[in-house]
Amino acid sequence: MADVLAALERLGLSLPAVVPPVAAYQPAVRAGDVVYVSGQLPFVDGELVETGKVGAEVDVERAGELARICALNAIAALGSVADLDEVVRIVKVGGFVASAPGFTGQPKVVNGASDLFGEVFGEAGLHARSAVGVAELPLGAPVEVDLVAQLAPTAKVVPA
Repeated sequence: MADVLAALERLGLSLPAVVPPVAAYQPAVRAGDVVYVSGQLPFVDGELVETGKVGAEVDVERAGELARICALNAIAALGSVADLDEVVRIVKVGGFVASAPGFTGQPKVVNGASDLFGEVFGEAGLHARSAVGVAELPLGAPVEVDLVAQLAPTAKVVPA
């Protein structure tokens, strides 16, 4: 298990506040030793930083950066229900890319999120993944990322 906050600091990042839900759901739900993190959009300081379709208004490199922001928000949501140093593995990542017609580079976009999970959690950040092109995402966001994480069996519950 990694020292997650130290890894973030080495990357020049800090854990943001958990993004409030935009509808009727929780940012993260813990079921025993598994945490399900709801889809995270590229919010920074409470603002959606970009809108548009990847392959049209948003280029692939920028979309990868946005996926990285989504991943950082997902880590914050995960940390709201569990001690991040108790994460045994990021099990599954779902990446959704609002795609212009004919755009097929979704895997490269979602690498922005996958790379961050690996940098922060090390071996525990290696995961299964989906990278799906969609017509639209909430609020016009270009990218959305969710995840499932496994905690150590002895992980303590983080008080709300």
